[in-house]
Amino acid sequence: MIVCLLTIVACSEPTDEDGYQLLFNGQDLDGWEGDPTYWRVENGEMIGEITPETVVDRNTFLIWRGGRPADFDLRVEYRLSPDANSGINYRSEEVEGVPFALRGYQGDMNYAGTYTGMNYEERGRTTIARRGEKVVLPPVGDTLDDFILHNRWAPRRITDTLSDPDAPLRGINPDQWNEYRILARGNRLQHFINDTLLSDVTDEDPVHRRSEGLIGVQVHVGPPMQVRFRNWRLRKIDGEE
Repeated sequence: MIVCLLTIVACSEPTDEDGYQLLFNGQDLDGWEGDPTYWRVENGEMIGEITPETVVDRNTFLIWRGGRPADFDLRVEYRLSPDANSGINYRSEEVEGVPFALRGYQGDMNYAGTYTGMNYEERGRTTIARRGEKVVLPPVGDTLDDFILHNRWAPRRITDTLSDPDAPLRGINPDQWNEYRILARGNRLQHFINDTLLSDVTDEDPVHRRSEGLIGVQVHVGPPMQVRFRNWRLRKIDGEE
């Protein structure tokens, strides 16, 4: 079977009046790469979709090819269908031998809100911060499996509670557009939705943390679903607070 890849165009994206680089032109997927079975553009929106005929057996990503950002402020609007499960990967690496797979930090989201806002390390340390948590990740050895318990990273230290973990969900309507913001500065990673801080990670593990890498979006293994993105904006920042 021949699978055509989405177009990659090496060009500089325009910027908006606030100095954010615009990663998506709203017309096509120039500058991004993924399996066109699952990704397309309609009405100015980037759409990831699983249908009954295209159910996936592993997570698949649409990857931005415009660079490997280190310290940045990333903002994007998203909208989910019922049963949708998706995420925004950053400071990530491609998985050798597995097309359109990424390994790295992820701003998680799903329609039910179970995972929305948390930090999940895809193909790595699994759940490193749930919604409402401020977390420090201490150094550990090279073997990850010894520290993963029920899909959570056991060594993580919860240093503070940001708020009632369910309170932010009252301001999120997955049937409407919401803004996901990821602020990555040095070894501190913060996830916001609609300007509310939902998770805050300080990664002190020099072996497993990542200081730069790829950005991508996911359609997750599961039932038919659809996730929509628009207004992708990225601004590089100084790593010092």
